[in-house]
Amino acid sequence: MLRESRKTINMNYFPDEVLEHVFDFVTSHKDRNSVSLVCKLWYKIEKCSRKRVFIGNCYSINPERLIARFPGLKSLTLKGKPHFADFNLVPDDWGGFLYPWIEAMANSRIGLEELKLKRMVVSDESLELLSKSFPNFKSLALVSCEGFTTDGLAAIAANCRVLRELDLQENEIEDHRGHWLSCFPESSTSLVSLNFACLKGEIHLASLERLVARSPDLKSLRLNRAVPFDTLQRLLMRAPQLVDLGTGSYVNDPSSEAYNMLKAAIQGCNSIRSLSGFLEVAPRCMLAIYPICENLTFLNLSYAAGLQSNELTMLIQHCRKLQRLWILDCIGDKGLGVVASTCKELQELRVFPSDPFDAGNAAVTEEGLVLVSEGCPKLNSLLYFCQQMTNAALITVAKNCTNFIRFRLCILDPIKPDPVTNQPLDEGFGAIVRSCKGLKRLSLTGLLTDQVFYYIGMHAKQLEMLSIAFAGDSDKGMLYVLNGCKKLRKLEIRDCPFGDTALLEDMGKYETMRSLWMSSCEVTLGACKTLAKKMPSLNVEIMNESEQTERNLDDRQKVDKMYLYRTVVGHRKDAPEFVWLL
Repeated sequence: MLRESRKTINMNYFPDEVLEHVFDFVTSHKDRNSVSLVCKLWYKIEKCSRKRVFIGNCYSINPERLIARFPGLKSLTLKGKPHFADFNLVPDDWGGFLYPWIEAMANSRIGLEELKLKRMVVSDESLELLSKSFPNFKSLALVSCEGFTTDGLAAIAANCRVLRELDLQENEIEDHRGHWLSCFPESSTSLVSLNFACLKGEIHLASLERLVARSPDLKSLRLNRAVPFDTLQRLLMRAPQLVDLGTGSYVNDPSSEAYNMLKAAIQGCNSIRSLSGFLEVAPRCMLAIYPICENLTFLNLSYAAGLQSNELTMLIQHCRKLQRLWILDCIGDKGLGVVASTCKELQELRVFPSDPFDAGNAAVTEEGLVLVSEGCPKLNSLLYFCQQMTNAALITVAKNCTNFIRFRLCILDPIKPDPVTNQPLDEGFGAIVRSCKGLKRLSLTGLLTDQVFYYIGMHAKQLEMLSIAFAGDSDKGMLYVLNGCKKLRKLEIRDCPFGDTALLEDMGKYETMRSLWMSSCEVTLGACKTLAKKMPSLNVEIMNESEQTERNLDDRQKVDKMYLYRTVVGHRKDAPEFVWLL
């Protein structure tokens, strides 16, 4: 008999250059972090070879610490304000400033090439310094950022000579002048993606046309409403290679020559797979879009308020390859039935409210969601604003679609029970977490008791982010989640009866989480102080926008907003007066 000897290969025998090449194939941020913990050699190699870094909280570390840890950094993703800032729950002047990061990286001569920011305060000075400090800078993506103007964009356009991507999404941008696009030098031909849909001001149209014409690799172009119909036609003639198109103004007379010319231009854009925008739209012009619909995989109509249900459904009937659909609730339950019968490849659905301030006006209910779940078995990501929901519908959805990784349901009346049985929606959401084993993100509303949190803690073992509002009966609800969801990273709670007991029961859990947000709950200042004292590795921030100070506030007083997060650098230095650092 032949004996087989088993040998364990010691990775330390390989030269550092070989290991560095092997590490290049480890692309996940989590996996890279795990690799660095194996031994000192792997830590050193991972340190020198890592090019891409994600920081989910800009105050969890400082830029100097980041640069020392990853001197070869080329791509940085940085998030600022807590997620609830999207719901106006975070005060405007809370923080999240970009400038110290740019200054530190510029001084250390980091070879930054890509920067992606979300909910950060971005000044014109920071954009100008960015544009002048990194000669190989290629990509800037700003999402839900504020504090800058078109002067800052002009600096990026003028100085970033090899820029490939400028992506502006949902930002608050002050428009000082409409000529920032003219600042791109005539030698600039490298642009691959340009998105300025969120800009409200006028655009220098001639400069835009010249920029598009000299950018042969341009694949993504998203325009604002200041770009008129005839300019859109000329842009498409110059860029038939586009894969992603976002239209701004789409209003014209279908019998006009301009409409016929646009229709011809669209027919020549055979590569388009993603279509969005229609900030201003004439429904009769939508016929021109039909020729490119058969190959679309993403359709974003979340701003197309000028389209009615029948016009939306007529368009969707031509989109049989859709994998992602963002749409307004004016499509109605009947329209979602058309989605279900047409879009068999659908994986992501977002239904936004046409009028978020009128809860009784929501045009979709549980019926539309059930139809989509029956017709779209590949659905794995959902954001659904609706008027009502039933346990029976959620149970059916859970049976039909077991692959959900994101499930976000927002009933516009946040404490509404099952309208058929008048019972809480515990059993419906319980069915979702039982059936969807890979669920990572969950947002829930409606009348809910502690029972639903028992189900979440028992079954949602892969859950990483949970958002709760107006739910639960007692501290038990929060404890069920903290004790059961071992992979939880972000927990957001507002207007729930969770208090000191829930907050202090298992403080060690917070060391494995990125952050905890609690607002309008039953947590007291004294409990927050206790937590801060016992857990020095955490920052505990109290936000009190009244004129009271920490000194004259009784420890038994409930706090308005508490934000807790991990940090390796202690208290931040830029907190405003209304933020108390415990």
